[in-house]
Amino acid sequence: MSLIVQKYGGTSVANPERINAVADRVKGFVDDGHQVVVVVSAMSGETNKLLQLIKDVSKQPSPRESDVIVSTGEQVTIGLTALAIQERGIKAKSYTGSQVKILTDNAHSKARIINIGTENIQKDLADGYVLVIAGFQGADENGNITTLGRGGSDTTAVAIAAALKADECQIYTDVNGIYTTDPRVVSTARKLKSITFEEMLELASLGSKVLQIRSVEFAGKYKVKLRVLSSFEKNGDGTIITYEEDHKMEDPIISGIAFNRDEAKVTVQGIPDTPGLAYQILGPIAEQNIDVDMIIQNIGHDGENDFTFTVNKSELDKTLEILEGMKSHLNAKKIIGDPNIAKLSLVGVGMKSHVGVASKMFRTLSEEGINISTISTSEIKISILIDENLLDMAVQSLHKAFNLDQ
Repeated sequence: MSLIVQKYGGTSVANPERINAVADRVKGFVDDGHQVVVVVSAMSGETNKLLQLIKDVSKQPSPRESDVIVSTGEQVTIGLTALAIQERGIKAKSYTGSQVKILTDNAHSKARIINIGTENIQKDLADGYVLVIAGFQGADENGNITTLGRGGSDTTAVAIAAALKADECQIYTDVNGIYTTDPRVVSTARKLKSITFEEMLELASLGSKVLQIRSVEFAGKYKVKLRVLSSFEKNGDGTIITYEEDHKMEDPIISGIAFNRDEAKVTVQGIPDTPGLAYQILGPIAEQNIDVDMIIQNIGHDGENDFTFTVNKSELDKTLEILEGMKSHLNAKKIIGDPNIAKLSLVGVGMKSHVGVASKMFRTLSEEGINISTISTSEIKISILIDENLLDMAVQSLHKAFNLDQ
């Protein structure tokens, strides 16, 4: 008998038909003798509807009340899914995040999991129940409902798998695994049988929408066996995330291309080249719980620097407001925000032992007339910022240049 945690995203539970399909899949695992814990998201589109309701009644909604509202989407899904499983003659019980005792910090809409109480769910599993748990939510130490941010159900599933020491955590979505890039942009994108944790972490952080980065971090920290599959296919092995590189070093240099259209570039121009510059700029931004991604500090000239970084587009206005308030303190000449950029990244552990990846990337883009505004590198990735309108062309050209369809 294996203990398996299965997570189903919004499209997988979008309507009663899809929920019944999930119940049929769960029954198959139970009939094979497995213990099953199911983590579900809200039905597709429901969270957006709830967010719109909030906007309709409040110009500056309280983060606490917003979490109370948006968390209800998952509560509907767990009840319906538990009922569907019960209809198949299987004992099932639903749990909200607070009923599981998923303890988080109090950062509403971006809460982080501190601890998971497993006593009740361990007892129910021993009594033969399938547990259906609401993803995306928990509660802080004062009992306030919190949410984990977009894609938080992935994190819930992996965290529960870690707490229960599950044999495998299966993430069911509308794609049947991890691809070399988004098949909607490149029709010849190829499904990967396996990918290293290191590569998956980079892809998730760089814009791949299949897994939330925090779920991958959790899986890596607790060595949770993670597999991505499609809930729309009855069979298939999906893509497994491995923790050993094995032969990967001799596999293709590049494993995938990730991209993100949701970033905006911020540049602080003409600031004095003095120690502590990065902290002076980024400290106040971090205090407002704004995540910063790529950071580039230009080499000083005439005693001045330009400092560039990226944030989510939804937080660009707030970031610019903070910086404008600090402009005189920073002695900055100009602060510029650019929402019309996209980030593109090549990822692969093979970069560690191969040279010429960057030059091939830049040559390919140059031949297509695509200008690069910012470059950032690490041991297994190269990230660039380009004009958002040229993103699809860039991805298609690089996918072909690095033979990712073969």
